[in-house]
Amino acid sequence: MTQEEEIAHLNKRLSEVLERLNEVLEQLSKAQERESQHLEQVSAMQAENHALNEQLAAAHKRIEELEKQKTPPPPFIKANVVKPQAEAKQERKKRDPKHNHGRKREVPTQVIEHRIKYCPVCASALGGISVARRRQVIELPPPPPVEVTEHVVYHGWCSHCSTWREAPLDVSQEVVGQGRFGVKIASLTAYLRTVMRLPVRQIQAYLANLHGLSISSGEIVGLAQRVTAQMEPQLAEVRQQIRASPAVQMDETGWREEGVTGYVWCACTPQWRYYEYHHSRGREVVKAVLGASFEGVLGSDFYASYNVYTGLHQRCWVHLLRDRHELKEQYPEDAEVQQWAKDVKAIYDRAVAYAGPDPSLPPTKQEAARRKQQHAFEQELWQLCAPYAHTCSPLHKLCERVERFLPELFVFVAMPGVPADNNLAERSVRPLVIARKISGGTRSQGGSETRMGLFSLFGTWAAQGLNPFLQCLAVLSHRQSLPQM
Repeated sequence: MTQEEEIAHLNKRLSEVLERLNEVLEQLSKAQERESQHLEQVSAMQAENHALNEQLAAAHKRIEELEKQKTPPPPFIKANVVKPQAEAKQERKKRDPKHNHGRKREVPTQVIEHRIKYCPVCASALGGISVARRRQVIELPPPPPVEVTEHVVYHGWCSHCSTWREAPLDVSQEVVGQGRFGVKIASLTAYLRTVMRLPVRQIQAYLANLHGLSISSGEIVGLAQRVTAQMEPQLAEVRQQIRASPAVQMDETGWREEGVTGYVWCACTPQWRYYEYHHSRGREVVKAVLGASFEGVLGSDFYASYNVYTGLHQRCWVHLLRDRHELKEQYPEDAEVQQWAKDVKAIYDRAVAYAGPDPSLPPTKQEAARRKQQHAFEQELWQLCAPYAHTCSPLHKLCERVERFLPELFVFVAMPGVPADNNLAERSVRPLVIARKISGGTRSQGGSETRMGLFSLFGTWAAQGLNPFLQCLAVLSHRQSLPQM
């Protein structure tokens, strides 16, 4: 190749490179334009996002103002509860056929056999006859009418003594006092009045419609009073057992007598129930119910009248935890309140879960270890409450309550068998609350004493797992006991 040809070839390559370079520069300029457009869009979106955040903050602030101004619903309206999302249904576990026994059959009072000897189709004689199946029909017999037994007593003249002599008659096991109604009717009316909590007129209608017995409402009331009077020794035994118990729970509820509001006081143990009506709700009633001989542990809420008892006292933790829960709901945004409530609940859970010292230790050392653990829980709770007592904190009321009743909060740790709550007493007064709502109370002092006596006896029998009706019948008929149904 000559020199001229080589120069022409180089010039041609140079022009191609320049063209390619111009294309690259043009693409680069276009890319810079697109990048500037993207930056403008991003800045616009950021500005829009900032404006939306400001609007959202203003909306939240307005919602808080409206929530504060909102009138709370009446107490009879239930609060809305957000239902949790339904979990995926798991496949139901099949029961082991070995343990699927079904309902047990009742013991039959009569057996009717249905036999077959011939084929109902071809009239041929059947062979291999055996039991194919059984079917039970449970039914009540017709209500029995009342039985009226008339005792005719004869007398005769004794010429030697110059006086009339009557044939002996003793119906003390058949009737209540000097009345005309038997012990079964008396037990039934007392059961319907106390356990079923039926009004007098309903009992009157029941006896008339089912048993054909015509009895006035006054006779039903008088019969209940005679039943209570006859069972006074059993009622005294209940009262004595309550006062001799190592641990007793007490509670009170309203009751009206002759339109005047009074109070029913309940003292109970797992095996005994005792009720008294008093016009007062003062501390003198606590002394009267417990008596001077009571030396056990008294379980109660924080009502001031129970402070009169100077012995060992266990205050109800359920009441304290309920007030703590209300405080949490009142200050949902206060982290200090929420943490304090959580820590208090944790202390209570550990105290309830305390299993006690080594059972191989001597009783005296076990008792000392329990008391040491009780004081440890007390100190831990007080360290949690001390910073807030006597301050302006929302926690100061509960912390001051803890300060006042601290020695009475963990007695259940030192004494096994003492519950940490007062639930038994509250459940025991519930039947009287229902009876009060049904009947409105009583009309006289005698009526109140009758209702309280019957509730004490029937409640005690039910707590002991006995049939209250049969026990009442056994007491009125002067028997030790009757077979339980």
